[in-house]
Amino acid sequence: METEQVPIDQILKFQQDEIDGHVIYKGLAKIVRDPADSKIISHLSADELGHYLTWRRYSGKDVKANKFKVFAYLLLGRLFGYTFVIKMLEKDEDKASENYAPYKARFPELEAIIHDEDVHEEQLIAMIDEESLKYSGSVVLGLNDALVELTGTLAGLTLAFQNTRLIALSGLITGIAAALSMAASEFLSTSSEETDKHPVKAAVYTGIAYIITVAALILPYLLFTNYYAALAAMLLSGVLIIALFNYYSSVVREEPFLRNFGRMAAISLGVAALSFGIGYLVRSVFGIEV
Repeated sequence: METEQVPIDQILKFQQDEIDGHVIYKGLAKIVRDPADSKIISHLSADELGHYLTWRRYSGKDVKANKFKVFAYLLLGRLFGYTFVIKMLEKDEDKASENYAPYKARFPELEAIIHDEDVHEEQLIAMIDEESLKYSGSVVLGLNDALVELTGTLAGLTLAFQNTRLIALSGLITGIAAALSMAASEFLSTSSEETDKHPVKAAVYTGIAYIITVAALILPYLLFTNYYAALAAMLLSGVLIIALFNYYSSVVREEPFLRNFGRMAAISLGVAALSFGIGYLVRSVFGIEV
């Protein structure tokens, strides 16, 4: 078969992508609970294996799946839901079609492979109907409010109290009360709207997002005795949470990462800086010593 015009490394790369896709789809089919979606993904896995075997005929070599890539994708699927991984795979399918296009004249099978990749992308897009994505607005509400409110509160308490245990206790009480309040507000808001979201589920998603954020922000005050070190670690935790959430949103909703991350981080850190100043003024003006 004529392969001298195409570097063997390129053929092996195509082969690697197909075997990786085969194993990832196979693992993802076991994660997805919906039987119909699981069946579709299993078919995609079988197609990717067929593509791999086609390239193997040209390379004459066997290629093993990239264990790290497979592990990473399936771990992300378990942590963030199959929608997140499906969106990543959708991009991979689109990229595969583009990479194959220049070689259609040299490999007669490529027309069918490209068609399969395009069909895969359409099937993956049609599958995106995960419950967690439906309630992502509720998660955003809990996460945003917790980040802005708690970073500000903890920053203010840091200079006002200058005691990490007392700061953590005060922050925890404030955080739990605020989480319950936000969950109740989301329940009432969803109940009054014409939406397919269940009010109780919306409230639970908001409350859980809030509580998890509170726990992450308070943890540094339980680990450090120096309140400045705890403050720095808390702010870093907040930035990491913002980065993680915005990366998730950039993948599943195809939103710009840097713009949303920068805006959200600026608001949270700005409120924290303002609250830190207020804490300093309160301590100085009222002469509070704890």
